[in-house]
Amino acid sequence: MNLFDLALIAVYLVGITLFGLRFRKKQSSLRAYFLADRNIPWWAIALSIVAAETSTLTIIGVPGLAYDTNFTFLQLIMGYLVGRVIISYLLLPHYFRGDLFTAYQLIERRFGGRLRSLTAGLFLVTRAAAEGVRIFAVALVVGIALGPLLGNISELQRDVISIAIVTLLTLLYTFEGGMAAVIWTDVVQLGIYLASTLVGLFTIVHLVPGGWATIHAQAASARKFRVFDFTPDFYRTSTFWSGVIGGAFLTTASHGTDQLIVQRLLAARSQAQSRLALLSSGIAVFFQFSLFLLIGVMLWVFYRISPPAVPFDKPDRIFPTFIVTYMPHGISGILVAAILAAAMSNLSAALNSLSSTTMVDFYLRRRPETSERRRVLLSRLATIVWGLALFGLAILSRRGGKVVELGLSIASVAYGALLGVFLLGVLTRRANERGSMIGMAIGFCANVYIWQGAGMLHWLQRATGLPFATLALVRPIPFPWYVLIGSVITFAVGYSSSLLLSRPSQAQTQP
Repeated sequence: MNLFDLALIAVYLVGITLFGLRFRKKQSSLRAYFLADRNIPWWAIALSIVAAETSTLTIIGVPGLAYDTNFTFLQLIMGYLVGRVIISYLLLPHYFRGDLFTAYQLIERRFGGRLRSLTAGLFLVTRAAAEGVRIFAVALVVGIALGPLLGNISELQRDVISIAIVTLLTLLYTFEGGMAAVIWTDVVQLGIYLASTLVGLFTIVHLVPGGWATIHAQAASARKFRVFDFTPDFYRTSTFWSGVIGGAFLTTASHGTDQLIVQRLLAARSQAQSRLALLSSGIAVFFQFSLFLLIGVMLWVFYRISPPAVPFDKPDRIFPTFIVTYMPHGISGILVAAILAAAMSNLSAALNSLSSTTMVDFYLRRRPETSERRRVLLSRLATIVWGLALFGLAILSRRGGKVVELGLSIASVAYGALLGVFLLGVLTRRANERGSMIGMAIGFCANVYIWQGAGMLHWLQRATGLPFATLALVRPIPFPWYVLIGSVITFAVGYSSSLLLSRPSQAQTQP
């Protein structure tokens, strides 16, 4: 990359920050700061949802997955579509009964304050952990792009500088502009990274001798365009069954119980517009993931023809390395800016949702007399605190594996317990708060064991000398099943416990 590329990146970073700051004067109330006065059109919310779930993990990680495998990851996206339909008709009507700011207010209305605190707290912890992985993915790109400029410094120093740049600028406009700034900057950033990715696609076609004909012939002969895998194997990650069924549960949880997305849905002008935004975002996401998978397959063909001097140590580095090494000057700068756009979009959404849950579900329940002006001030301070926390978590995420699967795995561990509780609330009348809390705890612990159990037991064996490892002779379960397993356990245990502990919660009402 040359100075022109770096100048383009700098112009983008400054420009998007200034654009977000345009909304700072309109944030005079908590409703305006967290829900943009419920005055956002459906199409903007739809694009914002797409941008929120399209982090840097997607742009650099999904091409890496396709490079290593094929198009079977698209089966998971089909499950995403099914999950959106479920949310639209099962959960969304409950969110528009009353004046809710967060998803977890619904839990208090159905069960009580203790379970609301538990679900909101679980969201804060796991969303922050998952977001740390997503922010770290930025370092993979910026570190490669700015490596020559930063000189002979350690990889850790390069990562810290990269993460700090993105975190600081995103924090600035999120702090000032609230949800309105988040959504409208999302719209701009989505356009930037999709247009830039299309430019990258045509550049790869131009660089491969024979163009698209060569790419198609080689990729097709290697079955790189394979989408469906109907193998009845529970332990394979990318099959039709894990994709559609597991993906449906994953999206029902991520878009129906996670404040990151629910907050956008609540910003719509009506329930009908919220539903339209959610469903249309699913169609956009399907085509977007298809584009990123295609990029990965095309890079596989390119590097077969022009092998890299040094083999890639991580598939997540393939696309960023190609951008910096082979893209014409100007285009490479735009593409790096596009990846930063996705990172900033996702980070701003996380900061605003973490801040809203902290304020509405915790602080204001204890200090309801707080004035509106002070509420907005404290919400902005909470945004700063979470920005610093996510910066630290991103640094700690450097030791992870493939960023896409790691990020989805962390989120999925909590989603199972959260979805199970929400289903207890909307599908049953006899579930109570105590029983649901027991179910949630067991469902969450089950997911943690599924995710990290074998490693935990081996550590116990080394620490105590007892044969704990013999209990871990279970094959690893792929992450698409985490939510289904966790929600089923939470629902079954929660409902059974509620029947045994039949004293109803004082706040219990019919759904």
